[in-house]
Amino acid sequence: MAHEVPPLPYDYAALEPHIDETTMHLHHDKHHQAYVNNLNAAIEKHPELANRPAEDLLRKLDSVPEDVRTTVRNNGGGHVNHTMFWQIMKPKGGGEPTGKIADQIKKDFGSFEDFKKLFNETTAKQFGSGWGWLIFDGGKLKIITTANQDSPFMQGHFPILGNDVWEHAYYLKYQNRRPDYLAAWWNTVNWEEINKRFELASK
Repeated sequence: MAHEVPPLPYDYAALEPHIDETTMHLHHDKHHQAYVNNLNAAIEKHPELANRPAEDLLRKLDSVPEDVRTTVRNNGGGHVNHTMFWQIMKPKGGGEPTGKIADQIKKDFGSFEDFKKLFNETTAKQFGSGWGWLIFDGGKLKIITTANQDSPFMQGHFPILGNDVWEHAYYLKYQNRRPDYLAAWWNTVNWEEINKRFELASK
């Protein structure tokens, strides 16, 4: 089965004014589609990879044939990262976290405001293209960044939430003001979905 771009779970304009409609069209229909096309082209050369989920390919990159390993890393990562990204946002999202993730954030960071500040500061400093992530490691929530489309799956971690700081994610609306985009993005967050992901990460 070829990998496919999942449909957006909401309208392209649904995250306005925080993320503009034009960016959503380009980001989902063009950028995510390109990652999927490139991943499928790499897998065509090695049909034995065809039945493995993209997350599994990233977890066990060493088992991916060397001639397509970098392509799978970059494009499999792009596919997995973006599939998560669309799910953890929703129209009229944001606000204070709820459920178990709220308790864990308070425990590990003191408050949601302190967590948000640290996440934004850490992610703003990611040089060039990359992502900011929240993972659960050793019984604690941790904030990490990765370059390019590298995924926490490659380090043996399950991503609870992540924000895309490639320029294609924000440049049409925010230009070079990455911190403004990071601040606005919290208004789109789907805490129900993030609680589900936290539950998976806890296991």
